[in-house]
Amino acid sequence: MKRIVLLASGSGSNVENIANYFKDNPLVTITCVLTNKRDAKVIDRCNRLNISSLYFNREAFSKSDCLLDIIKGMQPDLIILAGFLLKIPQKFVDAFPNKIVNIHPALLPNYGGKGMYGMHVHNAVKNNNESKTGITIHYVNENYDEGAIIYQAETAVNSNDSVDDIAKKVHMLEYEHFPKVIDQLLSK
Repeated sequence: MKRIVLLASGSGSNVENIANYFKDNPLVTITCVLTNKRDAKVIDRCNRLNISSLYFNREAFSKSDCLLDIIKGMQPDLIILAGFLLKIPQKFVDAFPNKIVNIHPALLPNYGGKGMYGMHVHNAVKNNNESKTGITIHYVNENYDEGAIIYQAETAVNSNDSVDDIAKKVHMLEYEHFPKVIDQLLSK
């Protein structure tokens, strides 16, 4: 049995997509979804999907070993960041080398780094008149969006695309590719 732990900060659409992808796979289980926001919509999704969820505060995440110890106890094969916005502390990277995976809504190394998430990325892509954008699935290291790239997929950006259009195209890539790449990583 392969175990996945997911970290999310928002609505949890990627969490639900991953859960649906693996729901009929008896060899993969989502052990828990962890969130740093008490009112995150991902908690409602987890309740509806019958997936355990746990809220944690910043103290448990970065100043103590509380959350690290909890995750170690879950013995995850992968820790998946699915719309998780906090920087991963070095102690997590050290404890789980090449087991923490993030998805970024751009073709890294472009539009990565602190503050580059969600609509901030799509606005930058639009403002710079890019002809393409996409997703990057990468391992997490001590720096924002600088871990080794696992997979990228791209989509065209048309001059008449709105920022919302760009976001929708990127979300479609996320939903299509993220669960498959996770599956491939679990199969290694």
